[in-house]
Amino acid sequence: MATTDQNILNRLYFVSGCMFVFALAVVFKICSIQYLNGDKYRSLAQKRTIKNVEIPANRGNVYSADGSLLATSIPKYDIRLDAIQAKQKVFEANIKALCDSLSVFTGKPAMVHESSIRKARKNKNRYFLLARNISYYNYIRFRNFPLLKYGAIKGGLIVEQTTRREHPMGGIAERSIGYERFDEEGNVSRAGIDGAFGMKYLRGVNGQRLKQKIGNGQWKPISDANEVEPKDGLDVYTTIDVNIQDIAHHSLLGQLEKYEAEHGCVVVMDVKTGEIKAISNLAKTDKGSYYEKRNYAVWESHEPGSTFKVMALMAVLEDGLIDTSSVVDTKKGRKRFYGRYIHDSRRGGYGEISAARALEVSSNIGLATIIDDNYAGDPNKFINRLESWKLNQPLGVSLKGEGIPNIPKPGDKNWSKNALPSIAYGYNLLLTPLQTLAFYNAIANDGELIKPRFIKAVKEFDKDIEVFDKEVLVEKICSDETLYEMQDILKNVVIRGTGERLYSPTFSMAGKTGTARVEYAMADWADNPRYISSFAGYFPADNPKYSCIVVIHKPSTEVGYYGADVSGPVFKRIAQKIYTDTPIIDELKSLEFDDGQNDEDYDAYMAYANKYKTIMPDLRGMSAMDALSLLENMDVEVNVELKGSGVIKKQSVAKNKKLKSNQTVVLEAS
Repeated sequence: MATTDQNILNRLYFVSGCMFVFALAVVFKICSIQYLNGDKYRSLAQKRTIKNVEIPANRGNVYSADGSLLATSIPKYDIRLDAIQAKQKVFEANIKALCDSLSVFTGKPAMVHESSIRKARKNKNRYFLLARNISYYNYIRFRNFPLLKYGAIKGGLIVEQTTRREHPMGGIAERSIGYERFDEEGNVSRAGIDGAFGMKYLRGVNGQRLKQKIGNGQWKPISDANEVEPKDGLDVYTTIDVNIQDIAHHSLLGQLEKYEAEHGCVVVMDVKTGEIKAISNLAKTDKGSYYEKRNYAVWESHEPGSTFKVMALMAVLEDGLIDTSSVVDTKKGRKRFYGRYIHDSRRGGYGEISAARALEVSSNIGLATIIDDNYAGDPNKFINRLESWKLNQPLGVSLKGEGIPNIPKPGDKNWSKNALPSIAYGYNLLLTPLQTLAFYNAIANDGELIKPRFIKAVKEFDKDIEVFDKEVLVEKICSDETLYEMQDILKNVVIRGTGERLYSPTFSMAGKTGTARVEYAMADWADNPRYISSFAGYFPADNPKYSCIVVIHKPSTEVGYYGADVSGPVFKRIAQKIYTDTPIIDELKSLEFDDGQNDEDYDAYMAYANKYKTIMPDLRGMSAMDALSLLENMDVEVNVELKGSGVIKKQSVAKNKKLKSNQTVVLEAS
């Protein structure tokens, strides 16, 4: 028995000793944490419960040339409540008044709000949502609500701010102005002006705020005193003219819808300054609507087709190898070059014509013959001339993603004997629409090649931070003689050449049509032909004010695909609306003069106008507003029924039909 008691006592002594050693180890560890490694662990604990959070700065605004707002950052706020932060006395004194204010704001009964907030306090909810995504005005209202007016420490107010980029013009020029795109990880990328000038000017400097972890991955601001206010970004003033932009956008949109095209772009540029006054890039969705998908005018390099014939003819004229009256034999519309046939669009061809006429009628054979006859022995001479105009280089515009041009030369993989005649009429090379436009603008600008410009200035309030001036790329692309000859030919293209359907006696314009095959190497091309339709030029033809290019990809061949039919009307509509709305008046010498010819012209015009105002016009492709305005100014009273508010797609009375008084006209718009 004694032996058994002794064993029990030994076991107790052993257990007690282990517990004593364990207690000493615990005391040692506590002392070690407290005195030896205290700073380390306190810092670690603080990092896990308190963190410094960035407060995003508001991005600067983007404005048009006249100060209209194109893009702005709109602050949005989430209002939450730390339901256990306020002391019981303060909470009870303010809860009913707070719920009355919430009831006025939300329209829900005050009792519903009180029940929810009391439940949140009971459950120790430190992140209770009161309002989401509210405006700055409503945020100020909330800050003055009972209880919330005491702030974060005394009242439990939690404010979380985010910003959203808004475009007051909607989808118009959105791709060029710049929009936000988020990837799967939430990272944002920006395009256009917003992207190009974001880091340097628009972004601003973020602020800082301390936040404390309150559980479940939720954080709340500790105190307003710990905040470092963000510095908002600078404002960017673009060259965009909102009126011209609106005209260009809707003109392009109407034509894309009419021809069911895949995508297209239009750019309007000030001849003297290089300022881009309008740029629109629209692509077709799966549902058949159009939106700003990519900046095709800047990004897309493609074979320009017949618009490049201007560069080819100018090169041979400037090199003094021919003149505009030199005769070229276009055969019967079909000619063999190095084992491959080149065709003209006109059946039977044009026969023997002048070099100038070859460009006016856009003869592939004519230009291929001229270039091959004069440069086959020394093709580098031709390529060097093109390179002197910097056609082989990007323009270096401020927007990201500019396309890379490609003009092959002897020794390159894509060079062959057929390369030279192919380049002559716009194949076997790549240019962007903006590069083509810059060259045509140089012709209009007395030979001065200037870089297209999207930005006028960067400002902080009304103070100029940086001003962007005209940048000259080539002071003179050719002699005055060559320049005048090309200007005359481009004018005649519209009067009596491929663009004659665009001619108007009321205003003048000059330019070149373009129709290029695309994807022609694919096996199904014969059964499903695809084209690029384009028109590049300037207006008015004399003393030009604006240059413009229109490029439309893959229009429906069942409707039409030639440049004069598809892209030309967009150019004409833009020129007509700008030119007629803002006529250019050189000088008014006298109000009293006699001119018999003017009187005859006026009488003839009035007779035509009066007749026209009784005949139904073709309204398809017009905006609903323009169509209604036109019908209201007719000399016949008609009753108009409008379905929709976009672009006119159908009209109940066919064009050229004589209208009757009180006749009903039904217009269907998109």
